[in-house]
Amino acid sequence: AAQRSLSAWPVPQEPSMEYQDAVRMLNTLQTNAGYLEQVKRQRGDPQTQLEAMELYLARSGLQVEDLDQLNIIHVTGTKGKGSTCAFTECILRSYGLKTGFFSSPHLVQVRERIRINGQPISPELFTKYFWRLYHRLEETKVDLAVVEVGIGGAYDCTNIIRKPVVCGVSSLGIDHTSLLGDTVEKIAWQKGGIFKRGVPAFTVLQPEGPLAVLRDRAQQISCPLYLCPTLEALEEGGPPLALGLEGEHQRSNAALALQLAHCWLQRQDRHGAGELKASRPGLLWQLPLAPVFQPTSHMRLGLRNTEWPGRTQVLRRGPLTWYLDGAHTPSSVQACVRWFRQALQGRERPSGGPEVRVLLFNATGDRDPAALLKLLQPCQFDYAVFCPNLTEVSSTGNADQQNFTVTLDQVLLRCLEHQQHWNHLDEQQASPDLWSAPSPEPGGPTSLLLAPHPPHTCSASSLVFSCISHALQWISQGRDPVFQPPTPPKGLLTHPVAHSGASVLHEAAAIHVLVTGSLHLVGGVLKLLEPALSQ
Repeated sequence: AAQRSLSAWPVPQEPSMEYQDAVRMLNTLQTNAGYLEQVKRQRGDPQTQLEAMELYLARSGLQVEDLDQLNIIHVTGTKGKGSTCAFTECILRSYGLKTGFFSSPHLVQVRERIRINGQPISPELFTKYFWRLYHRLEETKVDLAVVEVGIGGAYDCTNIIRKPVVCGVSSLGIDHTSLLGDTVEKIAWQKGGIFKRGVPAFTVLQPEGPLAVLRDRAQQISCPLYLCPTLEALEEGGPPLALGLEGEHQRSNAALALQLAHCWLQRQDRHGAGELKASRPGLLWQLPLAPVFQPTSHMRLGLRNTEWPGRTQVLRRGPLTWYLDGAHTPSSVQACVRWFRQALQGRERPSGGPEVRVLLFNATGDRDPAALLKLLQPCQFDYAVFCPNLTEVSSTGNADQQNFTVTLDQVLLRCLEHQQHWNHLDEQQASPDLWSAPSPEPGGPTSLLLAPHPPHTCSASSLVFSCISHALQWISQGRDPVFQPPTPPKGLLTHPVAHSGASVLHEAAAIHVLVTGSLHLVGGVLKLLEPALSQ
């Protein structure tokens, strides 16, 4: 089916439909897998996407010029751009400013993408504005808006913004290669597309190639681009900065966020931007260094209070500890592995039983799952579990978790490929023969699809489940005090590995579960482990 236009759906004059109805209608505007493939094959002018976005904006009753009033901080990057936005928003909210925050994708509910003062807009407001098809700026005017780019930058829909106050570029890497290019330099060119003439921009230290591309883009556009000093430089002469997000890689995001907030406060003539120290003279990679300043108490509070679910997030539930990180590029998975291993080193070791490590993984789009899984090998998992980004075998009851861009067959086959990649990494220890799962009963969903020989034949046994709920039921064995689903589906333990592994998990003193590879997977897991997020 071709992509539907907004005009294809009549908007009720007096909307009485519920939030889930609005989200279901929104989901019908998604393209399906075939259409996405068609777009990749038939490359058109990407500029037309921005022109279409301006037309949609005009239909909603706004002009591009109206966005200038939002005092926007526009942020792109391959990894860490969402965390950078979260830090920046929380810092500026700590000054008593009313903040808007747009990000994507959502983890549990679509309204998470639009936040006012750190809180997702209410289901009532989302429903109201969706059915009206326009957004009345006066009713929800904020002091500033932090806007995260979706994909790329130059041709992203958010790039209809003409006059942001400041722009930021977080760490660059390889992702969305079919849309952005297959080298980090090509990707850097796309990211630099958000630069605007005369608008200051900041970036963190990048490899020399992509940094040179950003520098050239900035010069062509007449955009003053600055390189962020490290967080250590801003900590000199004061106490260490505490971050609300775990992981060493978050320090780079926090350093960028501080510069964005500091610049915004200065350009808006706001007091309390922080006392400037002596800036470090000279250039680095032919780029001027951003100023070194003493972070204010508001900045410290903002960094400490930042929350960004699904990124280096830990949930401790009885014997289970869930480590959630939506890493989906090689460099972000490397950072995730460092964080996970450091967290395990600092844990209290239980007495009275073994510890078990479990990987729950999925990867989507044009990512290279074999490369990502190889990076996860040093974590020494006892079990590797694979499943699609579907909370239930049928998620039609919850529109927020629907995705019409893929078919069930496609995602299950992809999970089997991930399992085969994992088994191949262990092929020297594991038997090449695979057990096939029992055939499902007619009309019944498949719970378990494929697994290798039992645990003694390889360093980590692997299983494939048809949805997140079944995977979590097997991993938790009823031992998570919050996640207590109804009776497990028939056939969940019929496979030898599932059966023997269930006994191991049931008797373990501690179970450490790393969920990674996809933000959508993490979102589905959070929906089940934290039911309050769906309220």
